[in-house]
Amino acid sequence: MSDDLLKVHRDAIDAIDAQVLQLLNQRAKHAHTIGEIKGGGIVYRPEREAQVLTRIKELNEGPLPDETVARLFREIMSACLALERPLTIAFLGPEGTFSQAAAIKHFGHAASTLACASIDEAFRAVEARSADYVVAPVENSTEGAVGRTLDLMVTSPLKICGEVVLRIHHHLLRSVEGLAGIKRVYSHAQSLAQCHEWLNKNLPADVERVSVASNAEAARLASLDAECAAIAGDAAAEKFGLLKLAQNIEDEPNNTTRFLVLGYQETVPSGKDKTSLVISAPNRPGALAELVEPLARNGVSMSKFESRPSRTGLWEYVFFVDVEGHAHEARLQAALAELRNTAAFVKVLGAYPLAVI
Repeated sequence: MSDDLLKVHRDAIDAIDAQVLQLLNQRAKHAHTIGEIKGGGIVYRPEREAQVLTRIKELNEGPLPDETVARLFREIMSACLALERPLTIAFLGPEGTFSQAAAIKHFGHAASTLACASIDEAFRAVEARSADYVVAPVENSTEGAVGRTLDLMVTSPLKICGEVVLRIHHHLLRSVEGLAGIKRVYSHAQSLAQCHEWLNKNLPADVERVSVASNAEAARLASLDAECAAIAGDAAAEKFGLLKLAQNIEDEPNNTTRFLVLGYQETVPSGKDKTSLVISAPNRPGALAELVEPLARNGVSMSKFESRPSRTGLWEYVFFVDVEGHAHEARLQAALAELRNTAAFVKVLGAYPLAVI
């Protein structure tokens, strides 16, 4: 009897699979036709993708969780975009970094990823149009801002057109089993800081902690020496064939990194947007308050306010501000007009949809 019941369900799944395949190809044909109508213009529309993913999550009745459904549809959109034109996404390499994981999460596996030796090189790849977009880390929930990304955005012609929020899981990796005999642990400086307490509790004090350019590079180095370990993620462990001696060793259980997507295009409002600015104030009493007042006066809510040295003069600073809403909205337009009358420098870094997943 049980075999008969299994056959009923398996036959039903086979029939549904055939329907799903047919519908996917119908969707792909429509996407391809849209590409022909656009005549080879911009193929990636972050505001449209955000609206599709939000709508899919609202329609989802389970049992699949919203995040799983959104991830599946992200891959469907990625494959359909590739029919118009495959995208190339620059990221801080080498392969196996969290930056690559963020690029794949946002653009799907149909996009081509380009590993770069530094965040500067990743920006330059897009500025030179040898890549379409760059995915760059901008802040971590425990370690704060990524200064180099902020500094590059001040002068780069690229615009922020999207964001990715990635949950970070760190593992202790090694080429052999066991913690005994480890003399050195490699990782990126931020990852070492994010796992500081775990390392203190679980490894001898004389184990050297060595900061390297990326977690993927740490994994590569650990794969060459059995006396060394690395702190890195799943992708690096798989790429270099390392064992996971301990999983999820980050000190903060909700350790999350926010990445920005930058390119040459500007977005239109999606309905749930964020605008990022960089501004500076004249060096006089009350100048900082003057930067905030236009936002408050026009009902604009801030979600981030971060200061950085301006690199143009001693003790001079620029301020990175994230606000709710799209730069094209009337209230934000009014606030920006006032800011340009009072601030020494104002640059809209980009307006973009909030991360959906």
